[in-house]
Amino acid sequence: MNATGRSAPAHPPANAPGHARGGAPVLELEHVTLELGGRVILRDTGFVVNQGEFIGVLGPNGAGKTTLMRAVLGLVPAVGGAIRVLGQPVERGNASIGYMPQTRSALAGRRVRGRDFVAMAADGHRWGLPHADSKTRADVERVLDLVDGRELAERPLSELSGGERQRLLLAQCLLGNPKLLLLDEPLISLDPHHQKSVVELVRRVQLELGIAVLFSAHELNPLLNSLDRVLYLGSGVAALGTVDEVITRPVLSRLYGSPIDVMRVNGRIFVMSGDVEVEKHDHEHEQDENGGHAHSHAHGHAHGHSNRHDSGDGHTHDV
Repeated sequence: MNATGRSAPAHPPANAPGHARGGAPVLELEHVTLELGGRVILRDTGFVVNQGEFIGVLGPNGAGKTTLMRAVLGLVPAVGGAIRVLGQPVERGNASIGYMPQTRSALAGRRVRGRDFVAMAADGHRWGLPHADSKTRADVERVLDLVDGRELAERPLSELSGGERQRLLLAQCLLGNPKLLLLDEPLISLDPHHQKSVVELVRRVQLELGIAVLFSAHELNPLLNSLDRVLYLGSGVAALGTVDEVITRPVLSRLYGSPIDVMRVNGRIFVMSGDVEVEKHDHEHEQDENGGHAHSHAHGHAHGHSNRHDSGDGHTHDV
């Protein structure tokens, strides 16, 4: 596991995840420092996410999961260093990125039909029911098919379960064929059955389209069977690598800033501080990161195109 947070990303061996899929870097951070409210969230961090990778983003409350995603969206400027998406500097409204924000509770009471709700994301500057052209309507039907959402599309959001609404939110993120999905805590408030179905759906779509996914969560276990690598944030630094490389006592103790034990029981992994499971105990909505969930808008991305960047990528890093 290479050091990040102290050095630029290293070039990986030929069998790294992105190379296995023949992909170029989708997201690159080089010596990036992020601050929020005068607090350092990430310090001198560098890593690379490759085309076709499923990355789980984890860490204690306030570690910077949401802030990192907002920085990739161009909503939080880096204090230092460079962030690139498909080889280009980050910018707001990048059509190469699909985004699912963390705040979604208001959707439960909306009577808008599922298909109209998905179509609303086709134009992030327009509210109300969309008057979509034929190209947009075709794209809406395409993404509904991707998430097996045709039947859900005919029902109002208020009649759908949390897991069913997540399908439509994922469909929104896929409009316009993005190359990178940023999913901010999509498992919040879902029971274990729906958590499993959402993770499996995201993994299936990700593999089918060959896109990259950053999937933040407060617990590792629901993601275990889908991850390519895990990005664990904490104490202004992070670790990026396989589960076996990152989810270890030395690495997590450094990221949490206190002694951490890692227990593996019946195919599950428990991150413990003494007799407390820290991932469950620590998690709350990360209000200190995003200013009280300012992003309740379900729209994931604007429309347009970005050039792809065909350089080498970073394998496992410790940011």
